[in-house]
Amino acid sequence: MIRRAYRVEAIRRIEERAIAVEGVDALMQRAAAAVAASASSLLLSSSGGRYGRRVMIMVGAGNNGGDALFAGARLVRLGVRVTAVRCLGTAHSAGLAALLNAGGRLIDLDDLHVTSQIAYDLVIDGILGIGGRPGLPDIVARLVQAVEAQEIPTIAVDLPSGVAADTGAVPGAAVRATRTVTFGELKPCHLLQPALSRCGAITVVDIGLGTDHDETADLVGLDEDDVARAWPYPTARSDKYARGAVGVDTGSDQYPGAAVMSVYGAVYGGAGYVRYLGADRPAATISAQLPNVVFSPGRVQAHLFGSGWGERPDGAQVLARAAEDGAPAVVDADGLGYLPKPAPASWLLTPHAGELARLLERERSWVEENPVRAVTAGAEQTGATVLLKGATQLVAAPKGGPVLVAVPGPAWTAQAGSGDVLGGVCAALLAAGVNAQRAGQLGASVQALAAAAHPGVLAPQELARAIGQMLGRLEQRARTR
Repeated sequence: MIRRAYRVEAIRRIEERAIAVEGVDALMQRAAAAVAASASSLLLSSSGGRYGRRVMIMVGAGNNGGDALFAGARLVRLGVRVTAVRCLGTAHSAGLAALLNAGGRLIDLDDLHVTSQIAYDLVIDGILGIGGRPGLPDIVARLVQAVEAQEIPTIAVDLPSGVAADTGAVPGAAVRATRTVTFGELKPCHLLQPALSRCGAITVVDIGLGTDHDETADLVGLDEDDVARAWPYPTARSDKYARGAVGVDTGSDQYPGAAVMSVYGAVYGGAGYVRYLGADRPAATISAQLPNVVFSPGRVQAHLFGSGWGERPDGAQVLARAAEDGAPAVVDADGLGYLPKPAPASWLLTPHAGELARLLERERSWVEENPVRAVTAGAEQTGATVLLKGATQLVAAPKGGPVLVAVPGPAWTAQAGSGDVLGGVCAALLAAGVNAQRAGQLGASVQALAAAAHPGVLAPQELARAIGQMLGRLEQRARTR
């Protein structure tokens, strides 16, 4: 299912419109019912059932705390023993009254005496909401760390406390949830690392915020079914040119491996025809390993440039001629230093954080602290589409609009050569007629899916072959749905 996420300012506008129609109490009760249902299912899924089990609610001052307290009242009526721990500020008055009237209790964090053993079966995190600053005070952090150390199942209300809602940053201590129950729409932290790894399983609950609002999503992500439906599979009438011919100019005599990996990516990414037009030394290796590759100039529908070039005196001229040619292109690594200004919008640039920082003349930390801001700035300043590689892979178009988010993959994928393979896959998609932003999202997603299907270390050339196998599985999946 396509996953759309909205920044805090947009979420607030959506909520305000719903409150004007439904009232805040109705929305809060629906949110509380969803949290209570999730808590109940977690308790029932573990040994011991639900009756008499102990639940701790970590409570802050906002509406998230109110949702958690109302949920606690529902759990008490189901026979659960619920204790609310006041962690920050003044608890939501109506929610607290409901909990106490149902038979729950409230204590202050100072009275909890946090130790290595906390005798609760489940924790509900209602400390901070979308308006909270990331990070947690030390005394709250100690409680959160004790809960995590004991591996107590934890439900986060809307988002894990301590993460940054809009950027996905986790600058300090934060809750690590087993499940996150969020309301109406996803927030960026539900799609962006490192916050995503704190969310656990994410459930989006319709509490009446509506889906027909006028807000444009800030981020759009995919799941495996979306990738399966969107991939440009060949048909019975497709010849090699219909599938797309890719011209590859990567690598050098000094760095031959980049050329080999990028050609592997293009071949196993589904290109119908691959022409290698780079240096002689990698050409010999490619010819021995992939005899289907051609080594003469000719017709192509997309280019791939840059990885493994090193210092290339004619780099600017090569890219200038390609820009005049008009075909889409992927430009990676060393090629990013020779871009025309502006670069064509049909080009896909594939920097990692350090390379994007150099393009923008910024510190790497500026990119890493807010990757969405950085990738958007990269597209605006270069004129091209930009795929920012990393733990979360983001694609921004120069025309603006939502930033696309790739399917997340395992950390093992981050190794030398995997970016070269990705460049080849994306070039194959461009050659098949996919636009640059979509090609970046699909290419990064299928690489992540292939890596996830083969747990552990997979060398880049083996990952390329796994991508080819994954495309076969995705095609079968698309045809059966």
